[in-house]
Amino acid sequence: MSPRLLPREERPVAIAVKEVSKTYGRGRDAVVALDRVGFEVHKGEIVCIVGASGCGKSTLLHLIAGLEKPTAGALGVSGGGTSLMFQDPALFPWLSVAENVEFPLHSHGVAKADRKARVAELLELVHLEGFARRQPHELSGGMRQRVALARALANASHVLLMDEPFAALDAMMRDRLHEELERIVAAERLTVLFVTHNVREAVRLGDRVLLFSSRPGRLVAEFEVDLPRPRRIESREVAELAARVSDCLQDPGHAVARAPAAVAAVS
Repeated sequence: MSPRLLPREERPVAIAVKEVSKTYGRGRDAVVALDRVGFEVHKGEIVCIVGASGCGKSTLLHLIAGLEKPTAGALGVSGGGTSLMFQDPALFPWLSVAENVEFPLHSHGVAKADRKARVAELLELVHLEGFARRQPHELSGGMRQRVALARALANASHVLLMDEPFAALDAMMRDRLHEELERIVAAERLTVLFVTHNVREAVRLGDRVLLFSSRPGRLVAEFEVDLPRPRRIESREVAELAARVSDCLQDPGHAVARAPAAVAAVS
């Protein structure tokens, strides 16, 4: 990955989450999914979130994407929009690879000639330039996720929200897509908030790892990943830091919360 031009603290904030809570239902049936969560993600960062099932990780991405509204607190995203990528590529099976990538461009009213040029550029970016006319069922799982990534990038957002996008892939393909994601983040100058259950994946990819407690989801610890890139998921350094995160995940009561309060306005 290309070196950072500025230290994180000197770069603008891309995502601001300030004292955000989310409750579903009312009264005795109320379920608190998130409880006063606050942190910032600076432009160009890859920040990974780990935590037990049901701790509100996916709910947080939906809130940031604007698919749901918080019960309390505030969220901000610089530049306005986000792109959201799920574990399931959710490609349209009746459309070709190129048509799937083109779909958001068409929805945004981009002219046909410009759409074609951008689709070609995106397919080249994800190394699928020779598969434009293929149907989704003709592709491997990893290739379908690369199409989904190209489609997410077609939204022209610089903030990418990723909800366990590689969880269903085998270890070899996941490792390849880690490398692809790092390359694309650098090339497109993206900011990424990445949810995963895989602690080693979080350390492999992230500039920081945020640890959430079990429901209600609270930010209980933050780990700086001060390891040079490129990284290998099987390396000793990644394994050692992942073990520290896992220990904290098993006993979050002893974690020290170090998440900074998010600003109300995003630059």
